[in-house]
Amino acid sequence: MGDTSKQLVWFITGTSSGFGRELVHSAVKRGDLVIATSRSLDKIKDFQDIDNIRTLQLDVTEGYASIKTKVDEATKYFGRIDVVVNNAGVGYKALLEEGGTTILREQFDVNFFGLVDVTNAVLPHLRAQRSGTVVHMGSRSSWATEIPGSAPYVSSKAAVRALGEALNTELTPFGIRTLIVEPGGFRTNSLSMPWYEDNKITDYDQLRERAKALIGAAGDRFRGDPAKAMELLVDVVRGEGRAAGRPWPLYLPMGELAEMAIRAKTAKMLNVVDKWESEIRYLDVDGV
Repeated sequence: MGDTSKQLVWFITGTSSGFGRELVHSAVKRGDLVIATSRSLDKIKDFQDIDNIRTLQLDVTEGYASIKTKVDEATKYFGRIDVVVNNAGVGYKALLEEGGTTILREQFDVNFFGLVDVTNAVLPHLRAQRSGTVVHMGSRSSWATEIPGSAPYVSSKAAVRALGEALNTELTPFGIRTLIVEPGGFRTNSLSMPWYEDNKITDYDQLRERAKALIGAAGDRFRGDPAKAMELLVDVVRGEGRAAGRPWPLYLPMGELAEMAIRAKTAKMLNVVDKWESEIRYLDVDGV
């Protein structure tokens, strides 16, 4: 559980819109201090008038050395960092054969490798304190992957979850907590990026158009309030409000669509394991 009496210092990437912007406001409302980052300072210039916020220009793809220099300088703003939130992300839409590794690399540069570089830049400070929280913004989409055109995004978010799980085992001995947040169905700009169509393959024309229509209409069904989601995130990190008295969760699904996707995928996997149990267990070396 968190220490609700302590004023926390948050380092948040991708604060120009969506969850990032809402999280800045939620943390400040609790009396916490925030280092808000964005690729463009113009998009967060309104934060500069708030006493508890410092702004920092940061592109998570600019490379570890540059990010480390900026993080080290940012720790001087308030004297420390308690919580790092890897929120910056993009959502490429492309059929896998059409987009290929070009689109996959661009997607992973932001959502995965940028996340790693930011985390590694902050970790020396958290280890020195023997305390802190690392928050990774995943996605419900990594549990609901069977959507044409979503492969770049969902695979990057599945990688974020696996990374967070493994990293948690490495950081726990230092008193550092990990939180993997997986929202689904929230009214943000997550579907705003255009489709990649520079390498159209005729065989995929009908599938591509159906997928574009499906994903394009998905936002109309979203009911999640990003402000409520970020209030819950702050509750969990601080161990108060809706999280008071609850154990640290490691995973934080958000929204009904996230719950449904997780339940459906785990049930699907368990069904396979149940039906193929004897074959799965038949593969040991004989006589061992």
